[in-house]
Amino acid sequence: MTTRTESVDTPAGEARITWHPARAAKLVLAVSHGAGGGIEARDLQALAAALPARGITVALVEQPWRVAGKKVAAAPKVLDEGWRALWPALAKPGLPVVAGGRSAGARVACRTAVELGAAGVLALAFPLHPPGRPEKSRAEELTGAGRPTLVVQGGRDPFGRPGEFPAGEHQLVEIPYGDHGFAVPKKADLTQDEALGKITEAVGQWLLALPAGG
Repeated sequence: MTTRTESVDTPAGEARITWHPARAAKLVLAVSHGAGGGIEARDLQALAAALPARGITVALVEQPWRVAGKKVAAAPKVLDEGWRALWPALAKPGLPVVAGGRSAGARVACRTAVELGAAGVLALAFPLHPPGRPEKSRAEELTGAGRPTLVVQGGRDPFGRPGEFPAGEHQLVEIPYGDHGFAVPKKADLTQDEALGKITEAVGQWLLALPAGG
């Protein structure tokens, strides 16, 4: 099915949703980008390409700062405001909505999931701490998400390697050799496409196993 783009006014400015619809969709996966890039991120594009065939509509969300062409992400409070204002558009199809994002977008999804009634949370490359600063932990955002949560984390992510994550209700899938953007070295024993395939397969299985997706 063809994609379509929707603009949404928010208190933080105009946001944008790019819809990748599924036929006979069971749920919507809404995923936003991080602080250093947009929806062109390889993991977001892989999900948008793979999941509609499995009955999952993917909504790629661009925060207002990104739509406005700014180089620096807005403050967390402003990101949350934008996400809240987008939610009615994401819920409009009448399907359960799973809140997701990569990096800073994952933090937004965790912070707002209960309030918005998300069916679950997908945290891609969750920034557990700034690189080299494990004492600056953001674990409480993740463990406090209050909804079924899947973390997909690169094995060499400087913002938090899989072994650093606290025990909790969340599930965690490691992408071997992946960095914060899930790039894998050429010398690794899996290709970039295989790494992305691991992401889409893990996410697809988890989504369809949710009470909302079965």
